[in-house]
Amino acid sequence: MTRTFIALLLGASALTACAAGPDYQPPATPTTAAAPFIGATGAAVSTAAVQDRWWTLYGDPLLDTLVGDALAANTDIRVAVARIERARASLRGAKSDRLPQTSLGASGTYNRTSAAQSLPGIDRENWVLDGGLDVSYEVDLFGRVKRGVEAARGDLAAVQADADGVRVAVIADTVRAYLDVTATAERLAVAQRTVALLDQSIRITGARFDVGRSDRLDVIRVTALREQQKATIPALAADRDAALFRLATLTGRTPQQLPDSLRAATRTPQLAQPIPVGDGQALLARRPDVRAAERRLAADTARIGVATADLYPRITLGGSVGTTALGGGNVLGGGPLNWVLGPLISWAFPNTQAIRARIGAAKADGAASLATFDGTVLQALEESERALSAYAHAIERARTLGLARDEAARAARISLARQREGQIDFLTVLDAQRTLASAEADLATATRALSFAQVDLFRALGGGWGQAAA
Repeated sequence: MTRTFIALLLGASALTACAAGPDYQPPATPTTAAAPFIGATGAAVSTAAVQDRWWTLYGDPLLDTLVGDALAANTDIRVAVARIERARASLRGAKSDRLPQTSLGASGTYNRTSAAQSLPGIDRENWVLDGGLDVSYEVDLFGRVKRGVEAARGDLAAVQADADGVRVAVIADTVRAYLDVTATAERLAVAQRTVALLDQSIRITGARFDVGRSDRLDVIRVTALREQQKATIPALAADRDAALFRLATLTGRTPQQLPDSLRAATRTPQLAQPIPVGDGQALLARRPDVRAAERRLAADTARIGVATADLYPRITLGGSVGTTALGGGNVLGGGPLNWVLGPLISWAFPNTQAIRARIGAAKADGAASLATFDGTVLQALEESERALSAYAHAIERARTLGLARDEAARAARISLARQREGQIDFLTVLDAQRTLASAEADLATATRALSFAQVDLFRALGGGWGQAAA
């Protein structure tokens, strides 16, 4: 019996080469997607391949440590890893359908039969022991199991790509929060210098008022401007605290656990080289969302095969061996031993409307996944070009505001000197100082926005993270 059953299993396995439903073909992307980026023409970027561990381009050891902490302890990443494990478990379950299914059962009951049902010489009260082993194996003639495994593999790969996307986002958010901490510290320093400069103006104007060379109104005006500038400091301090607390969450810490070195960070790291951006073809191969969309399309294509296979007969080879004995005296003997071996065929025919409805739904899911993939490709290219454009314009804005700040500082120095010599009135000096304060604040804000534009570009490019997570 055993040899016959094994022979049937081997023969059935040889018949499973056919699989219902369409074979998956990777979707095509627009030919222009492989071209260099439109915005990759300035000196601030290069067409070199995107660098893994892109945040190390800033050359800041503290930033490197924070990113490593985020990859190790961030709660969003932990959720993504748990989802990977769940998808792996589902894949193992799908693969198990390719193996014979076995079940072992045993029972024991103590009963008493009526006198009318009892045979002469047999005890009316006795133990009845029952045991058996059941084995079944689905002959995957039409690829239902095979397509199910393909779908599970696609789901696993999609979830893994989603986890990569979470890591990219967490790294970008960590770098952005760190740059916010340092850039806001620099904005605070600018505001404090502006207040110090206005304090000096107050002293000069007050001295002139004491000797009758200035009006009391001049002192009031410069004092009002000083208080106005001083009022920006608390808001900036709150912004910096918010960035610090955000970093704590990203790196799996409470706010109290932030290192002192981070609270003391006041210098915004700068890139010492152009940002490598690669091209569109490398972008699509690297972006986690594109990879996830492609793998979900593969999984949904395989599910069409799973549904289609139900149109055909499902053949299961089964066998069981068992024994039943009274009183336990001859449980394993040849007398009470019984066995069954044979195929089981089930086929939903001729009414297949429910199956065809499931096939139609699976095809619709596949069409939606294809549209999602195409949209994800277009969005990836759009985000990259938009980030390149924003970065280029942020550089130009910061450069222009830097020139404006330099000229405003020069005008303020000249106006103060001429005021001391009595060549100009105080309103001219006040206007020059107000212009300088505004120029300083605008430049600090533009520098912060430039740092954010860098991070947005790295994020749009889907920069590598794997070496850091290893």
